[in-house]
Amino acid sequence: MNSSYKNAGVDVEAGYDAVKLMRKHVERTKIPGVLSELGGFGGMFELDGKVLVSGTDGVGTKLKIAFMMNKHDTVGIDCVAMCVNDVLCSGARPLFFLDYIAVGKNYPEKVAEIVSGVAEGCVQANCALIGGETAEMPGFYPEDEYDIAGFSVGVVEREKILDAKNVKAGDVIVALPSSGVHSNGFSLVRKIFAGHDLHGHVQEFGKSLGEELLTPTKIYVREVLPVIDKVKSIAHITGGGFYENIPRAIPEGLTAKIELEKVKTPAVFDVIMKTGGLERDEMFHVFNMGVGMTLITANPDEILHAVDGSYVIGEIVKGEQGVILH
Repeated sequence: MNSSYKNAGVDVEAGYDAVKLMRKHVERTKIPGVLSELGGFGGMFELDGKVLVSGTDGVGTKLKIAFMMNKHDTVGIDCVAMCVNDVLCSGARPLFFLDYIAVGKNYPEKVAEIVSGVAEGCVQANCALIGGETAEMPGFYPEDEYDIAGFSVGVVEREKILDAKNVKAGDVIVALPSSGVHSNGFSLVRKIFAGHDLHGHVQEFGKSLGEELLTPTKIYVREVLPVIDKVKSIAHITGGGFYENIPRAIPEGLTAKIELEKVKTPAVFDVIMKTGGLERDEMFHVFNMGVGMTLITANPDEILHAVDGSYVIGEIVKGEQGVILH
């Protein structure tokens, strides 16, 4: 189903296989306090009655767009977002963040520009940037390129941890709009737009192609935490799109029934689909399609009233664990 993504160099099935193979090694490290299993949005560790929830991620090949645009002040937001949004899926409040920046050559102004984005992401997430590491690695990275990854820790009371097992048939799926492509699927995006002028104005976007693609990932902490007690389960829609991520937020025996006509899809995805000659179903296998996060709830009204832009896209029904688009 992800043939275009695989042709762009990303084998999603190989990723699944890698997780299966590494599981036995991860199991050896378990000590008292570990609450989570491999494959969740965040890792959980109980400490003195509180549960620490951690998440780690990077920005991926979206960085190549930043290199080509010579714009480095937003990718740090992406890095923070990819971590804290995962932590939020457990119902946890992010506490702090650390970054790791590896460069081919240390240009202090560029590094500071990158970190300015990290700091902005932390402000948006109401968490502290308490440290990090910058590694200069000549001969490993080209002089003008770099990679960035991050790590976040949040906290939640054990009895308030969101658990997919609490989801029931009849529960409602609320969508929170994305800001665009976020930080997933860029190996395919770059292949589709190879040879296109990133600086050229695109009428559908009202800005250049590069500016649209560099729109930072939305951080949902401030929106979701005030209504977290109304939420049963959360899915952060990242790599793998609807099909991979929403099932992680529901138990076996249930499926997410999504009404396609209700999904509000930004123009960027229509342009990607048309330019790349992709099928709509394949788009939902790779991209967020305008939905950066889904909240599953029995009482959507308070969420819809409190969270700007939120809207209902479907419901939970009985069936094989997965997603039905209709």
